[in-house]
This record gives sequence, C-alpha cells and structure tokens, in this order.
Amino acid sequence: MWQPLVHYINHFVVIIAIAWIYNPRQVWKGFLILLSTMLIDIDHLWATPIFDPDRCSIGFHTFHSEIAILIYMAGMFLFKNKWIKLAFIGFVFHIITDGIDCLWSSF
Repeated sequence: MWQPLVHYINHFVVIIAIAWIYNPRQVWKGFLILLSTMLIDIDHLWATPIFDPDRCSIGFHTFHSEIAILIYMAGMFLFKNKWIKLAFIGFVFHIITDGIDCLWSSF
C-alpha cells in the first residue's frame, strides 16, 4: 500500500527539496532538470511486459544496469557544469528510489 506512494513522493516531491538544497536561487530550474532525469525510464518501453510490479528495475533495464549506474555516479564528479552535475545527481537519486522499491518488494 505505501510502496507506490513512497516511490512517487521520491520521484516528484523529494526532488524539489534536492533542487532547493542544490541551488536555492534557481529551484525551478533544478527541479525541471531533476524531473527530466526520469526519462531514463524510457527503457521500460522495450521490456515485455512494459510494467511488471514484481520486477526490479535495477539490473534489468538498460538505463538501470550496473554499467549505467557507474556512469551516473562518475558523472557527478567528472563534470564541472553545475547543471550537468545536477542531472547526474538526479540519475543517481532515481536509481536509489528504484532500489528502495526493489528492497521493499523483496520483503
């Protein structure tokens, strides 16, 4: 019951807080960048079935793979531009949110 609520709060509400902490003077720009990082979920479209409530995204979908996660983590440190860096922070937070879902589903 709580799992979808927590998942979507993380994906839509918590990112506002992250944007504010990251740059309080440009919260909405940060929010839109973080919101756009959810586009990594496009990889769900080439899965069969597209949505499976019992499937863990981490390690299954292309943009949720271990290699992709390493790229997202490296991107947080390799890029100097603060907005690109924020996008990589958003990718990592997205993966953490999906990982919480995987842990929650395993109980």
